Amino acid sequence: MENIKTLIKEILAEQSLIYFILSKVRRKDPEGFDKVTIRPILLKNEFVYQFTYHYQKKVMHENLEQNEAFCKMMELFETQFRQGQVYTPTGDYQILISKKFKVTLLKKPPSKEKPDLLHNRKKNYIIPENVPCSFMERLGVMNSNGKVLAPKYDKFRQINRFLEMVADVISHIQDKKEKINIIDFGCGKSYLTFALYHYLVDILHLDVNIIGLDLKKDVVEHCNKIVQDLGYEDLKFLVGDIEHFTGVNKVHMVVSLHACDTATDAALAKAIGWDADVILAVPCCQHELLKQIHHKVMEPMEKHGIIKERMAALITDSVRANILEIMGYGTQILEFISVEHTPKNLLIRAVKTGRNPENVVEEYKQFKKFWNVNPYLEKILGERFAAKLK
Repeated sequence: MENIKTLIKEILAEQSLIYFILSKVRRKDPEGFDKVTIRPILLKNEFVYQFTYHYQKKVMHENLEQNEAFCKMMELFETQFRQGQVYTPTGDYQILISKKFKVTLLKKPPSKEKPDLLHNRKKNYIIPENVPCSFMERLGVMNSNGKVLAPKYDKFRQINRFLEMVADVISHIQDKKEKINIIDFGCGKSYLTFALYHYLVDILHLDVNIIGLDLKKDVVEHCNKIVQDLGYEDLKFLVGDIEHFTGVNKVHMVVSLHACDTATDAALAKAIGWDADVILAVPCCQHELLKQIHHKVMEPMEKHGIIKERMAALITDSVRANILEIMGYGTQILEFISVEHTPKNLLIRAVKTGRNPENVVEEYKQFKKFWNVNPYLEKILGERFAAKLK
């Protein structure tokens, strides 16, 4: 095994590894992993090696620095795997180990180019391309080799964009001592719900309980079948609506993606009622304020239906963000996906701070007065919100 040690040490010391595949387990275990892939990544500007453990119905990730990575690689060869394929800029190496631990080391011309970890954005995706991912394969976004299918490339980018937004605020919930409860209202086909579970559990190793809620029974049954296939123990889907859901007492994160019209407001009100630490909402079909908004100065815009509709959506989201600020949330409105795919591309991201920016209440009152509106979110928050306006 000394020649394997020498090779791996040299490759890691030079930081020349492109990709590493360990396969052919010594003893098959239905509950264990049967392949490990390794690649270098930049994690918070630190160079580490990401180990991906491939089980029958799931994958698990582990990020290790150089010395830890070397020890783990040798451990895997000594205890579990009989074959390795190593890709570097100077050559491809095949490692073969017999049952009696006789080692054969073969070298071939290089077949892969070393990625630029600083500038190749694709390689910095939270869920990377060309690396097998069980839920992405099950949902038809990737094939078994990790290649993103052409018709699903926009969905692949959307999933990663969503996870980037989650990653920016995950520090607000990841240190919780209790189990982290997350509710996804109006989950639909649940691409992003499965992605969230994969990121929090398989990558970050957090202890979570995620519930997806949708009105369509057939959709919920379909999602629960995928949960069973993937072995996701702490993810479940239920039939129900946002306003009447009472399944938990404390929720740390609330997700509401493309809930129509005032259903988004109902989700925000629920989140505020739970004092949720993080709220992620992508509104859709916002008609509530469309008939309310009016200002004489804005008549040149209001007389054009499509402009008034878009203006009403922007006013609605501005009001929602303002209300969240009044209720003690630091709030951002971000572009979720490119406007070329859909005009409904904004995401409201709110983090519980307990602070109220100066003049936020007065801004809200003046904004309401200017547009002559009475927002639904204010109504359903009731006395709790009214007390903030005094």
